[in-house]
Amino acid sequence: MPDATRHLNLTNGLQLTLRHAPRLKRAAAAVRVHAGSHDAPSRWPGLAHFLEHLFFLGTARFALQDGLMRYVQSVSGQVNASTRERTTDFFFEVPPTALSGGLERLCQMLAEPDLSIERQRREREVIHAEFIAWSRNPEAQQQFALLQAVSAQHPLSGFHAGNRHSLALQDPAFQQALSDFHATFYQAGQIVLSLSGPQPLDELEALGRQFGSIFASGQRVAQALPPPLLNGPLRQPRASSGQMDLLFAHQNLPVGAEPALELLLACLSDSREGGWLAQLRKRGWLQTCKVDTLHAFAGQLLWHVRLHLSEDADQDEVRALLNGWLKFIREADTQPLNEAFADLQRSREQAAGALELARRDSTGRAFQALDGQGLKAFAALLDSLPLHSHADWQLPGADPLLQDELPAASAPLPEGLSVSDSLPSDRQFAALYLRWQIVSPLRTRLHAVLEHALRPLTERAERASVQLDFSVSQRYWQLRCAGLPAAVIRTVGEALQVLHRPPQSSWQAPGPDEPALIPIRALLKRLPDALTLAQPEPIPACAPNQAMLEQIWHSAQWQGLAVGFGVVEQAALGAVLQHTSWGRPASAPTGGVRGRRWVPVEVAGTEHALLLFCPLPAALQGVGRLLGQLLQGPVYQRLRVELQLGYAVFSAFRQIDGVGGLLFGVQSPHAKPTQILEHLLALLNQEVKLDGPAQQALADSFAETAMPNADVAHWAWQTYLATEAHELCAIRRSILSTTQAQLDELRQALLAADHGWLCLANAAAPSAQWH
Repeated sequence: MPDATRHLNLTNGLQLTLRHAPRLKRAAAAVRVHAGSHDAPSRWPGLAHFLEHLFFLGTARFALQDGLMRYVQSVSGQVNASTRERTTDFFFEVPPTALSGGLERLCQMLAEPDLSIERQRREREVIHAEFIAWSRNPEAQQQFALLQAVSAQHPLSGFHAGNRHSLALQDPAFQQALSDFHATFYQAGQIVLSLSGPQPLDELEALGRQFGSIFASGQRVAQALPPPLLNGPLRQPRASSGQMDLLFAHQNLPVGAEPALELLLACLSDSREGGWLAQLRKRGWLQTCKVDTLHAFAGQLLWHVRLHLSEDADQDEVRALLNGWLKFIREADTQPLNEAFADLQRSREQAAGALELARRDSTGRAFQALDGQGLKAFAALLDSLPLHSHADWQLPGADPLLQDELPAASAPLPEGLSVSDSLPSDRQFAALYLRWQIVSPLRTRLHAVLEHALRPLTERAERASVQLDFSVSQRYWQLRCAGLPAAVIRTVGEALQVLHRPPQSSWQAPGPDEPALIPIRALLKRLPDALTLAQPEPIPACAPNQAMLEQIWHSAQWQGLAVGFGVVEQAALGAVLQHTSWGRPASAPTGGVRGRRWVPVEVAGTEHALLLFCPLPAALQGVGRLLGQLLQGPVYQRLRVELQLGYAVFSAFRQIDGVGGLLFGVQSPHAKPTQILEHLLALLNQEVKLDGPAQQALADSFAETAMPNADVAHWAWQTYLATEAHELCAIRRSILSTTQAQLDELRQALLAADHGWLCLANAAAPSAQWH
């Protein structure tokens, strides 16, 4: 059944967009405020971003402990916000029954924030910590450098994040500007509210009317038009060996320029035969390509292509090929281009969850092909680009990954592949997990070859809203593919062919030049290996080849799980799997945490970071999940708000390669890992009171009808790896039966490291009690 939508304007001026999607399990709300960092007074850089932060600190009606963030966390939802140049977005996703409570808190905090000076002082320090991390992050600095290519008079080239010095809280003029900005832009005429979920449209409308009316009445304020984006030729970034940045700027484009750019970028990112990326890959130059929009407002566009290339790539030829391809696209018939774009948009809409749908609806841009005005903007967009005849091009045909029909062939599934019934097939979401145990020390080098070989397919899969990844962890290779069942089956069929016989060019390809991760992300990447006591092995000096790969596949042990496939889909999946030879089933990974283990990790960056993982046996994972849920608020409140250790603070229950436990993480510019650990243990030493409503909400979130499909599939795979029962209801019962005494007992067990501690940090172990 297709989604049903409704658009209306409330009497106070607020625009309301509603989407009823029966397939959804969650509901979401997105508020778009038509004001951003460029609308704030230039005298106070960061004012808009600062206000975004202040909204989340509680109001007279909903204190911080009962505010939006805590409320959403308590029902296992997700919430965030983003300040852009001319818009600010607030959004959350929750179980449908929690939409009303979340929407009331969201609208109330935006309409009536508490801007007391004490709250401002505390949050300014958080903003300053973000600024320090941003200023030390190479990728963020590269992005900032790109924006210096436009006119110095354009606000894009300025600083808008805010820090301790730009947010002059003590200045009455700043306080007046903050108040005026809120009064001017956070009123109904400036706001679009979008709701999506399985609820009927009338129910969504009632919620939207009830809480949308909280905002003061108003009319749309005309945002000041920006100065020209360019006052001369666009300054292209300096090229470096292995990386090439291409910038494109446009101004005075007609209405419809943003969706027109979306079509152009969809064509540009298509790596199939006949296009620009295929030409670069055929010459052995392309490693990765990323395209994104940096700015879009009032007929101005700034977009960016970042290429990672081989050292022998001819960058002049790369640019010439792009100009030639753009000319070809300009002269091509737009009808097949637009029809292919319609297929792509339909696929994206079918695969989108509640949050993505609400956020998309709040922009006013539907998942659809270009209309007449959009096609005119598309032509104008291309006319403002460098166009030169160069090389031969062709439009790719229809992508099989976008076909709705299942492949016609059928066969039984290979013996040993488990099928989980955790996710009904009518959810129209399927996931396949395949995991091979590779004993050869060449596995890391061969994985790099195979990952490179899969890259074109991974790019196509991403365009078709299919998640495809091929990872290496410990002694295992793992292939995961998830999305619409027909697309998954076709993607897996192609992926297995590539994995068993990669193109010849892949064997000579250099390793990927991955950007340095921030410290906390680098620790998270190392966590699975540290958890299973995997030790680094010397890599043989010989160059891998096809014969070595075939030998590895011949000796590999494997395990796999199919989730969300019905009987017909299983038969189609069996047909694509039958062409692969399957060896013996793999055994479960060995190792684990005993006592207190501290693993020092060398990471890029100067900030301190620590992960504390406390694994729990299966019998304690219900109470462990509840304790993790109840700790989220206190950890955030104490470490981020009160102690202001840093902006990267989290705590949650996690499953890692079948091992479940509590995970705490902090990245701080000033607190050392040992100090962070002391603060965490001090929190664990405080009583955590059982909260009946939170307990019920967490239990309810483990009903299949409430869990996002991807989460159900992930849970089924982690449970399979842990060789536990496949019943979600057992987790629900365990959570609901947890008592205060059990919570207290588990806290004491955690403090004593009864089930082990694993600390990863960018520092040495603090004492001999660690090993």
